[in-house]
Amino acid sequence: MAVNAGSSSLKFQLINMPSEEVITSGLVERIGQEVGNFVIKVNGEKIQTQTPIPDHQVAVDLLLNALVDHHIVESLEEIDAVGHRVVHGGEDFDDSVVVDEEAVKKVADLAELAPLHNPANIIGYKAFKEALPDHVGHVFVFDTAFHQTLDKERYLYPLPLEYYTDLKVRKYGAHGTSHKYVSQQAIEMLGNPKESRIIVCHLGNGASVSAVQDGKCIDTSMGFTPLAGIMMGTRSGDVDPSVIDYLIEEVGLDMKEVIKMLNKESGLLGVSGVSSDFRDVQEAAANGNERAQLALDIFFRRVIAYIGRYFIALGGVDAICFTAGIGENSFFARKEICNLLAEALGIEIDDDANVNGKGDRLISTPNSKVKVYVIPTNEELVIARDTKRLLNL
Repeated sequence: MAVNAGSSSLKFQLINMPSEEVITSGLVERIGQEVGNFVIKVNGEKIQTQTPIPDHQVAVDLLLNALVDHHIVESLEEIDAVGHRVVHGGEDFDDSVVVDEEAVKKVADLAELAPLHNPANIIGYKAFKEALPDHVGHVFVFDTAFHQTLDKERYLYPLPLEYYTDLKVRKYGAHGTSHKYVSQQAIEMLGNPKESRIIVCHLGNGASVSAVQDGKCIDTSMGFTPLAGIMMGTRSGDVDPSVIDYLIEEVGLDMKEVIKMLNKESGLLGVSGVSSDFRDVQEAAANGNERAQLALDIFFRRVIAYIGRYFIALGGVDAICFTAGIGENSFFARKEICNLLAEALGIEIDDDANVNGKGDRLISTPNSKVKVYVIPTNEELVIARDTKRLLNL
């Protein structure tokens, strides 16, 4: 079982290894909103349930019950191992690891660096650990591991160096499992060249952009925590740090309240006043809501700013890849972003491929100077492969 718990979602796949045959898959989304959505595949058909899903514990219970209720497994004892996505591994983990008490403690200690994610990852682990037999192995797969290849001049902040040497304050990045999978797929789609320059846009409720040169990540938009970088569903992305002090002085908020606001009340939600969900904001904008339109405009421009930055860092770009919830499913978002890049980068989009295509695909025209791909991420497959490798299954 490969488990991928995001800030407001829980994706899962039950996979036969080493054949990599997916037995079932599904998604719990809109966790924490008024009405959640649970989808699971049964005999190739999607079964959807809409119900309140207040937290990740409820999401895990829904999944485990559904596996048995729909006879996907006759009992939970059929599951041999579980791989768990963990957002933040700090400098402690540059690879996936078999879970033990020390690993759980380190992940919990790092929760301050990923407050929306690491706690949810641990909840998922503990729920599966309790429900499954003792012989079942568990592996943590870290989103930060793929970004451990960054050079010092890119991961260090221009602060007094002691804050890094003593406290490990640095850029760590996130979504590394996704960036790794998508960039590897893109290299294959480019024909496996020896040299490649790829920009991956992982756009979902959490969002990040990475620059990948010859399969190696050289920079990424998220930083010390997943709060940095581009605008997201509820997260602000990059802001002037002085804003924090200003709000404390002028509004009377304390530090924790400001950080909570930046993590949970900002981004698309904060600007639009409508929702943290891109689909809701887009619908509101289409109906004339000016704040919703402003939120979309800021989002698109924050994305292209990082694409421009990484174009320079890479010395050009061979392919730009869209993935994750917005990147995979919103032809509108892809079109708007590429339109903003068209003049500078010579990008031309094939509207039919963008709107009507499915799966891994090229959505740029033959005349486009940069290839643009949609590559549905498969973090679960990366998780399953690492779980099998580390547990010697």
